[in-house]
Order: sequence, then structure tokens, then C-alpha cells
Amino acid sequence: MLGIHRNHRLLAALLLGALAVPQAAAQAPTAQPDPPAPVQITPAPVPQTVTDGSMQISWEVRNRFRLFREERDFLLHAESMRAGSVLAAEQKLEPQGDGRGWARNMVNRLCIDLAGHVSEPCNRDNVRESYLTPTEHPVTLRLAGQIPVGATCAWTLDDGEGPPRQQTFDCNEPVNFRARYGKPTLVSLDVSAGAETPRRVETAIEVRDIFIAGLGDSIASGEGNPDRAIALSDEGFCFRSYLGGASAQYYRPSRAGYKGGRACEAPDSLTNWQRQAALWFNNACHRSLYSYQTRTALALAVQYPHIAVTYLPLACTGATIPDGLFGTQRARECLPTKNSASCAGTVSAQLAELREATAAAKKRQPARNLDLVLLSIGANDIDFSGLVADVIVDNATERTLFRQSGVIGSVLDSRTALARDLPQDFGKLREALRPLVGDLQRVVYVAYANPTLVDGAPCPGGRAGFDIHPSFNAEPRRLSAVSNYVQSEFLPQLKAIVTCGGGTLCRDPARDRMTYVDAHQAAFAAHGFCARASSDPEFDRECFSAKGESFDSDIVSAASQPLKCGRSAGEYRAYLPRARWIRDANDSYFAAMTYPQALPSSSQPADIHDATWGILSAVYGGAVHPTAEGHAAMADAALPAAAAVLRLDAVEPEVTYRPLEPAGGVQQ
Repeated sequence: MLGIHRNHRLLAALLLGALAVPQAAAQAPTAQPDPPAPVQITPAPVPQTVTDGSMQISWEVRNRFRLFREERDFLLHAESMRAGSVLAAEQKLEPQGDGRGWARNMVNRLCIDLAGHVSEPCNRDNVRESYLTPTEHPVTLRLAGQIPVGATCAWTLDDGEGPPRQQTFDCNEPVNFRARYGKPTLVSLDVSAGAETPRRVETAIEVRDIFIAGLGDSIASGEGNPDRAIALSDEGFCFRSYLGGASAQYYRPSRAGYKGGRACEAPDSLTNWQRQAALWFNNACHRSLYSYQTRTALALAVQYPHIAVTYLPLACTGATIPDGLFGTQRARECLPTKNSASCAGTVSAQLAELREATAAAKKRQPARNLDLVLLSIGANDIDFSGLVADVIVDNATERTLFRQSGVIGSVLDSRTALARDLPQDFGKLREALRPLVGDLQRVVYVAYANPTLVDGAPCPGGRAGFDIHPSFNAEPRRLSAVSNYVQSEFLPQLKAIVTCGGGTLCRDPARDRMTYVDAHQAAFAAHGFCARASSDPEFDRECFSAKGESFDSDIVSAASQPLKCGRSAGEYRAYLPRARWIRDANDSYFAAMTYPQALPSSSQPADIHDATWGILSAVYGGAVHPTAEGHAAMADAALPAAAAVLRLDAVEPEVTYRPLEPAGGVQQ
């Protein structure tokens, strides 16, 4: 525990006890005193008690992940983390929810609403609290150790404001109270058991509230993992194709609950279609509770019982350093409502939002600081999505169309951006973050994993996992080229940029270097998008063909049953353990089926059966992004780095007795 000053009342009691002259000695005959000896004052217990070292006061902050309104949600994760890691906890939780995900209801019980607005105040467990600037925290006290049978505990809690609070309970009963933030609460208790002299146990409690912000792109936001996945129908839904001829139409699973026209000849409004969309922690940014950033902040709260974590997630899918961090960006999707006409097409700059939040917090609490930033950025800056499109779009006609529109990128162009633009933009980002966190070591940069590997080598390619669209095929030669570029150039150079290594120009490497995390990359090398195992969900094994022949190509029969396996598409479960920790295009459609509404009006088709929607719905929900298991593995890598930066593992001894402080010129 942190050392603290005793309050004046307790100090006076101890001092009187130490200096008091026993009554018997005061009535004894007066004798000639010996020559005076140096006065020595030693700490003394409160009269009529003895200090006991066999018992200790243990304490913990309740519901200490402050994003959660209700303690039951925190306790679910605290219990699951007994499995030993975030990944083990995720794998334990997934089957419990039948693969539908633990966040599907939790997402509506947060201190940040689905539009991204912080609730100020936030009603947490029936107590109104300021989210960004808490003034107190709920704490539970317990007596631990060798407790006498039948003992009663007289508790005294003193935070220096008003008279101390006193309560007496059976010693096996916990004591709940709200600890004031920013100052210690002195806790003492007298343990009484029968005729024995009461024994005293003391400690001091001071909650450390840690303020964490999450910044970055789709990897940071949790893209690919909607908090409430899309519900799919048994029936087919028609999409047009750019190809024309016999391949002009194809059917894929429709959305459950959609009552409009499913045939390409029966157009319907996007508003009606979007009422059955997937739900995200933040739809505009595809921000998810499954993201490694949220799981890292939550794991810190679970692992360290004497802290509370105030978490501000700002990461947004599609973000680059210029457009997303420094500037506004286009939103990914609108919140599903009865009327989406009010949907905003843009998202505020993340750095501007963070400055606004920290300024508001400091205005109310001048000592309130941003303690940690979790960050992943850079993939969109080198057009990684363009590289993915180059790999999977295989039809010549569509490749020509997408290359002309800038959708398909090239390794050559990406390499240029990596060498020229990204280092310069990253330098600007450093200067923008420094005033917010002070020491840039407090920025924990979590690296990307190569999504294309299995058994340490590039995936073999093919249509498996990508046959959700007729023109998709992970062409082996292009796939190998992109995989090797990511592994041998992008990831090493990105590390050098973040850590000021490898000849990267930094003004002051010691001050400019961020904390870099890449321990998860080795594990991902066995869990790329093509990884398969006999332990995969039964639906995946039966319905997602290893040959890329999952869907019925006959538009007559596919209209009523698009899957060749004959099973209901509604049986797919986005949140069950799998060998692959990377979503493929099939996963993206079956989990999210995103219609990105915030596209420029010139690029957004009015007809929901349009060929463009067929392409976008297959990839914009998180194709080639980590699954919930993948994010959990990333959180396991980030957790020790974050704890080290925050110095959470520094040992602080439990205080059971506090010596008197010097008073009145008397020296100990």
C-alpha cells in the first residue's frame, strides 16, 4: 500500500498512549531520580488492543471497468479470466453463449452510448457517477488470515472528511463503502473474540483510477466482430453481378426479419434493409467490445483489484493518420433505426475528440491525466485494403473496373507510401500525442499480425473462404507476393518507425520511442484466414467448402436455399472457437453483411440488389481482420506491456501498523 499520514485524532490517541504515566506509578513514593537518559519514544498500540500480524485487511474496487454500467458484466469477465489469459477467457465464454457472443446484450449497458457519446453522469449500479472524472469508487473490504472463530469486527473508516464511520459486523462479512478519489481512507478494525484482548488491524486505501484511450484504425476498433452479429435467413437474397450473361445474378443468404423483395426484380429502400443490420458498440466506426483495446483495458481492471479503469475508445475503421486521427473521415455504417435519414456521414478526428475529453476532465479535476494510449495505425496509410482487393478480385472485368476506381492497389504503390509518407505522418502524430501523454512510452503501439500465414508459410490461395462472391479468388501468386511484402517489408519497417530504429529519423529517439508490442505475431503465423481444423464449428466444416463450392449457382433453387449443404444460414455462429483467427470474406458476410451507407452519394447505389452492394457486403464487415480470438491473443500480448508502463506490478506492502510520526520536536 502507499504510505500515508495518519489523521490527527489517531495520532493524538497513539501519542497519549505512549506518554501516559501509569496510575500506580504516580501514587508510589517519590525517589531520587537517576541522571536523565535520552528520551526514546516508540510506537505504541491504541490502549487495550494488540496489533496483530496474522490477519490482514484485503480490499478491491467493485465493477472497476468503468465502461460497464452493471457489475454483473464485470463479474462475468472476472470469472472467465480465471482461465488464465484473455484468449482462454474468450474461448471459455464463446460456447457459453452458443456462439452468439457475450457482448450482444452487454453493448446496451455501457457508459458510452451507441452514437459514441459519453454519458455524463453515468448511472452505474444505481449510483450517478461522472465517467471521466470520478469522485469516489465502490470498494469492498474483507478481513483475511487467521480469523478467530465467532469473532466480531469493529470497523472504523476515516477519509478526513467529517467524523469517522464506524460499523460492527461478524468478521466473515464483507464491508462495502465508497472511497473518495484522490485521498486515502484510513481503515482500522478491532477483532474481538470472547474474553481475549481485542486485536487491531490497520491499513490505508487509495484507489488509482487509470485513464486509457484507444486510437487507430479497423484493427484497433475491432472490425469484423459486431457486438450483435447479423441474423441470417434460410432464404436467398439476389445480387446482380458486373459480369452479365448467365452470371448476371446470384443468391446468398438474406437477413432474418427482412420482409421486402428478395429477387433482383423487386427493389426496396436501403432504410428498410438496414433495420436488420448488425449492431456495433459504435456503428459509424465499427467499434466493438471484442477489440484488443477494449479487452486489454478490461483485463487490466480484472487483474489489478486496487485500480479502476476509465476507458475512452476512439478508434475507427478506415482511419489513416491524416484522415481519422488528424482529420475527419467517412463513417462506415449508420446505427440501425426506423429512420436512418439523420445518419451522419462523417466521424470527428480522433485526436480532436481526445483533446476535448482530456480538457474537460482537467477542467473538473486539474490533476486528472491521460495515463495510457493504445494505438494501431498505418495499414490504411499504405493501402493494405487495396492489396487485399488485388489478391481476391480475380475476374478480369471487375479487376479493370476496380483498378480504375482506385479500389485495387499494388505492392509498388504501397512500398512508396511506406518509405515516404508514413514516416513523415508518424512524426506529426508523435508531436500531437506528446502534450496529451507526456512520455511517449505511455503510447503502447500494438503491431499488426500477418493475416495470410498458416504453419508459418503463406496460405495456398483459392476460393475457399471467399466464394461468398462469384468473382473472388485468393489467387496464389498475388497472395504470396503480398504475404511476403507484409512479412519482410511492411511489418519490420513499421516497427522501425514506431521504435525509432533501423535508421528511422527521430528528433530524439529516447523521447520519441513508443512502447511496441508484437509478441502475438508468432501465434498468428499458425492461424491465418486459411487455417482449418477438425475442431472448427460443425456448420463451418459442413457448409464452407474447402474447394470454394459452398453456394448453389442455380438461381431458381438458390432463391429458397442458397447453401449447398442444405442447412440454415442462421446456424452460423460468429463467436465459436476456430483454427483461423482471421475472418475470411465468408465470415465477413455471415457475421456483419455490411452496407457502408456513408459512401459518397455518387458511389452509393440506390438499389439494394446492386452489384456494388454484393462486393461491399462481402468485405466491409471485416474480411481479413482478426476474430474475437485473434483480438484476445493481441490483448494477451499488450497486457504485460501496459502493466509495465503503468507500473502496476510494483510491490506495495500491506500496511497493518503505522509508526508514530515525529511530533513536538521529540525524535524517535
